[in-house]
Amino acid sequence: MEPSIPLGGRISGPRLAVMLGSWRQGSRHGAADLAAAIELQVLDGQLPLGTRLPAERELADALGVSRTLIGAALDRLRENGYVASRRGAGSWTTAPGRRRRGPLAPVGDGSIDFTHASSPAIPGTAAAVDTARVRLVDHLGDHGYQERGLPGLRERIARRYTERGLPTTPAQVMVTNGAHHAFVLVLRMLAGPGDRVLVEQPTYPNALEAIRAAHAIPVPVALDPSGASGWDIAGVDAALRQASPRFAYLVVDFQNPTGLRLDAEGRSRLGAVLARARTPVVVDETLVELDLEGDPTAGPPPLASFAGDLAICVGSASKTHWGGLRLGWIRASEDLLGRLVSARYAVDLGSPVFEQLVLTELMADETLLGRRREELRGYRDALAGAVHRYLPDWTFTLPGGGLSLWCRLPEPVSSRLAVAAASHGVQVAPGSRFGVHGGLERWIRLPFSLPPDRIDEAVRRLSAAEASVRGTPASLDAPIA
Repeated sequence: MEPSIPLGGRISGPRLAVMLGSWRQGSRHGAADLAAAIELQVLDGQLPLGTRLPAERELADALGVSRTLIGAALDRLRENGYVASRRGAGSWTTAPGRRRRGPLAPVGDGSIDFTHASSPAIPGTAAAVDTARVRLVDHLGDHGYQERGLPGLRERIARRYTERGLPTTPAQVMVTNGAHHAFVLVLRMLAGPGDRVLVEQPTYPNALEAIRAAHAIPVPVALDPSGASGWDIAGVDAALRQASPRFAYLVVDFQNPTGLRLDAEGRSRLGAVLARARTPVVVDETLVELDLEGDPTAGPPPLASFAGDLAICVGSASKTHWGGLRLGWIRASEDLLGRLVSARYAVDLGSPVFEQLVLTELMADETLLGRRREELRGYRDALAGAVHRYLPDWTFTLPGGGLSLWCRLPEPVSSRLAVAAASHGVQVAPGSRFGVHGGLERWIRLPFSLPPDRIDEAVRRLSAAEASVRGTPASLDAPIA
């Protein structure tokens, strides 16, 4: 029986070529590499089920390969159940039995989710909920709309910025529905179709998706994980002059995914470059409180201290307290914040009152974050030990904070490894997810937000997956050092 034709959208050859990035690993395995790269995009949700694929000739022209190679890759995908075809109707994406789970799909079948760099709710959340429930009574008599957020929560957020070296008042803070919501609000205000946005390479994938959804153009400046500071400030300066971006999006505290942190001297230089160009900068501080080596207030001052009145800080409780709260914030000058409040009315009318009361209670107890940092420090060290034990050829720089290791692989097989890992019961995000145009095939991000026993098992499975990709024995029974 022939497969039914879906009603999904179509992707062009050039667009698919951009998504696939540097998929090719060598002429001997060209068809297998291309099939694995397309399969990963299906598993990753980047090619939704039912997406019509380009014609063979169009895709061959876009990738600069022969139609024979394209045909062989499609044959592999059809054989594995990721592509269906009908004569005269073309080919489209599907899934084998609709049961195999991809790298970013929910898990419940024994698979280990190694894609989300986020932790369960911080201990003390239930007690904060009980206290907030009592305090909610004080708010039930009003309309409940708080476009800037509850004054008590804004005061706590402002105080934290002041403690870190950036004097802030509650009037400079707006509560949002997470840091990503905050970024999208700023993006809507500052950029439009065709505008350029300067970003780091690699960077946070959801920020890239938001930029593309706004039909803006991300302009990457490469980071150097092995360099002295990691940030190419001269490259940022050149990009500001040559590309004239509407704004920059930077993560200078335990950067996602690299874990790098820019020192005070580097922040001074980078801030001066941005201020001189009069380029607004969105500073993502989602991970700044997860300093695993010391007190966050003793770290380098916020980049906004050096970048002037066009700096906009976004933060979140998702990584520190719990993603289920869905609360974040924006810190900016009163003038910019007023414009953002006006822009917000087109998107939503404020954040939930009850969740804000819960977060206010959680932020009042500073010992909670101290215990979370101590826990994550143990998780980080457990992950580093497991990688050394099971994957000794992988290298990384141990980050001083954040939630993940950025590992360099001995071969450019990140996308293929992510596909193989799914069949070994562990889901990972390949390096290509963090690149503006894909690539980064020698890199992979591993979060340390799971308990040590789950981390150890996840890395053991990764070792088996890597062995299947590279054709080498896995280090499954390595002694514990």
